[in-house]
Amino acid sequence: MSGCPFLGNNFGYTFKPLSSQGSEEDKSQAGVNRASKGGLIYGNYLQCVSFVFHIITVKRLPTDDDLLFAAYELWFKQILWELDSVREIFQNGHVRDERNMLKVVTRMHRVVVILKLLVQQFSVLETMTALDFNDFREYLSPASGFQSLQFRLLENKIGVLQSLRVPYNRRHYRDNFRGKDNELLLKSEQERTLLQLVEAKEESEEKEEQMAEFQKQKEVLLSLFDEKRHEHLLSKDNHVCMVHRMLGSKAGTGGSSGYQYLRSTVSDRYKVFVDLFNLSTYLVPRHWIPKMNPVIHKFLYTAEYCDSSYFSSDESD
Repeated sequence: MSGCPFLGNNFGYTFKPLSSQGSEEDKSQAGVNRASKGGLIYGNYLQCVSFVFHIITVKRLPTDDDLLFAAYELWFKQILWELDSVREIFQNGHVRDERNMLKVVTRMHRVVVILKLLVQQFSVLETMTALDFNDFREYLSPASGFQSLQFRLLENKIGVLQSLRVPYNRRHYRDNFRGKDNELLLKSEQERTLLQLVEAKEESEEKEEQMAEFQKQKEVLLSLFDEKRHEHLLSKDNHVCMVHRMLGSKAGTGGSSGYQYLRSTVSDRYKVFVDLFNLSTYLVPRHWIPKMNPVIHKFLYTAEYCDSSYFSSDESD
């Protein structure tokens, strides 16, 4: 007799047997097996769209870790497709269409995400031991990761300048490729790169106006920290005081009213931040200010003196 208490009928509940046949049809099994009718199956689909899978299947190295490196080539293939589609939109002059720009932004964002994934994928490679890595290198030699055709195509299509390439063993990088691979690289060098296409994009009038406004705001902000401008304002005020002291109310040599005219040039008309000068209007006598709660006063005091920015770099050391 089983020790399971649920096998009996002590709880007043009868368990129904699980069966694919019964009065109530199992809705999870209501689908149709379309694969049995023939046509394309997923395995054949992968072999059709990815030559990399075919290479892995036919020419896989007799090591356990070669697929870890081949995974990079799959992602390179996807990045190249995204880049080619974006370059085609720019080449056809369809970038002004917002729908196409959405494609450009979406696909370039996908490229960025894939590149981030490839960086993280190094942690997968690091699961190999040093001996495992050496086993792979032994079978790979004399080949090299430098000979990754797709990675070189990626560099060319993005816009790596050939003049800035570091020679590989004092030879041109294309010397490591032969036949059709060399031809593909040469063709990619002759095509317009993504960088060139982006730089060649015509600037709209709206963008020019926005950049002009941005430049104007930048100049205004920089003027706030321009010591020479501040010294110029100070020199004008000193000039007025000197003239008043030396000449009094006499007319200027050029026929102006002298001190009165100079004084008018340093009036509020020439003050840009007048409100800052008028802040003292809102000051009240100290005895009118209500006393602060001691708890709040202590908290503010503690917060101020515990702030790391309060101390100088020398004191913090």
